[in-house]
Amino acid sequence: MQQQHFDVLIIGAGSAGSAIAARVSENPNLQVCLLEAGPDYPLLADTPSDLVNSHNNSYTAHDWGFEYEPTQGRKDRFPRGRVVGGSSAVNTTIALRGMPEDYDEWAQAGNPGWDWASVLPAFKRLERDLDFGDKAYHGDSGPITIRRYHEAELEPQHQAFLDSAKTLGYPACADANDPDGYGAGPQPMNKLGRLRVSAAVGYLAPARIRPNLQIQADTSVRRLCFDGKRCAGAEVQPSNAPDGEDISSIHARLVILCAGALMSPTILLRSGIGPADQLAHLGVEPVRKAAGVGQNLSDHPALGVVCQVRDPDLIDFERPIIQTILRYTAEGSDKRNDLQIEQISFAGRPGGTPSFMLAPVLEYQYGRGDLTLADTGTFTPPTVRNRFCEDPRDASRLASCMRDTLAFTRAGSLADMIEAVTFPDPARGTSLDDLAQLCRKFSGSGYHPCGTAKMGPIDDPLAVVDAMGRCHELEQLVVADASIMPSVPRANTNLTCFMIGERIGEWIRTQPTAYGL
Repeated sequence: MQQQHFDVLIIGAGSAGSAIAARVSENPNLQVCLLEAGPDYPLLADTPSDLVNSHNNSYTAHDWGFEYEPTQGRKDRFPRGRVVGGSSAVNTTIALRGMPEDYDEWAQAGNPGWDWASVLPAFKRLERDLDFGDKAYHGDSGPITIRRYHEAELEPQHQAFLDSAKTLGYPACADANDPDGYGAGPQPMNKLGRLRVSAAVGYLAPARIRPNLQIQADTSVRRLCFDGKRCAGAEVQPSNAPDGEDISSIHARLVILCAGALMSPTILLRSGIGPADQLAHLGVEPVRKAAGVGQNLSDHPALGVVCQVRDPDLIDFERPIIQTILRYTAEGSDKRNDLQIEQISFAGRPGGTPSFMLAPVLEYQYGRGDLTLADTGTFTPPTVRNRFCEDPRDASRLASCMRDTLAFTRAGSLADMIEAVTFPDPARGTSLDDLAQLCRKFSGSGYHPCGTAKMGPIDDPLAVVDAMGRCHELEQLVVADASIMPSVPRANTNLTCFMIGERIGEWIRTQPTAYGL
């Protein structure tokens, strides 16, 4: 069996993994290997157009092909980026921070160093905010460029969305990442023109020249390897090889798992770390019985209000899909900005009925789902069950957001653009009870899974890692990605994943002995 040796092995070249690779490799004395199951495109000129073009998502060419169960009895696809850059290379480039209270809640749950005051420097360090870089709570020289569409750049439906928000009494908000901000305004986005400023572009492009950083793409992790309780590396195979063939091993002094909220727990389970009943079902010898692996799945339940437009020329699939956002608080809620409404420029596919969509999104979720495995095959996908809106607190607040979204279809200049609302069917009722039933049946993912290997103190039965990302009761194994979030922040998760990578990457670089280096 072929063997390689490094000081640090990072598994997964997504947002967190790329940030960690860039920060840790700043130490020239550490030999770093960054693994990615998908392909790598070192040169922008050779990068496929679907990855460069930030005006739309890339759902097929660089995708894992996962499915999930959003609500009982339903299945749908769950897009996840399978390429260097991870989901940051295929997403909509929304660069939104969570609320300060989100991170304070993480700290209050037994995770010192994750409160808002502590994570803000990492948020500032990662961003180059072209609009508000001079503000105390923003950065102006980081690897991830962030800007907002100016008024003259807005598509007509987005201009109308802001007009209707004003008509409905929502305040204007120029910077959705203002810690005290709320209301309607431009969406902060990590893009320049059409260019998606992904982790591959922002973090890895400048780091590639370092001789101590090796990026190894098209390589899938079969399992982690242990010497007792010490993680010693990983068994890997080419991503295009038949399951279990062409196995080799990579040894490292420190292994950092950054494969994301779906694949990190999957790799842990295959490696003997997880709930006792799951490991028994899989026939895997336990390395550590960790009840929280694959549990505590948190996400953003969402629905879509689909609107047929009067003017077909309004719908152009080559134009930006998202430009604006409304952040606000549900009536009676004590969770600030727990609701979000987004204008989506188009819905459906080219050639279909010309439509756009308004997306009500629940940003603070109480309910939890889970992830399990059917077998230990390298390429066996996890079974993902979100159980959206089974918690009545989630159903009622998403229903209220649905009601508020429908109000946009009847107010201001946006209403003038709409020929008919095609979903939900108005004939089926629009009371809060009717809408809650709709949410329980049809809500889907905002594609922000997290929490499946959450951080917390060792006396928390579901905690998998400590506040520095180190796996409880194991040595030389760190998890650092969306899976360690105790709960989903009130925002799209990409910027928070960058922040996690920045934070843990800096700790490893500046406190190597704390990680056994």
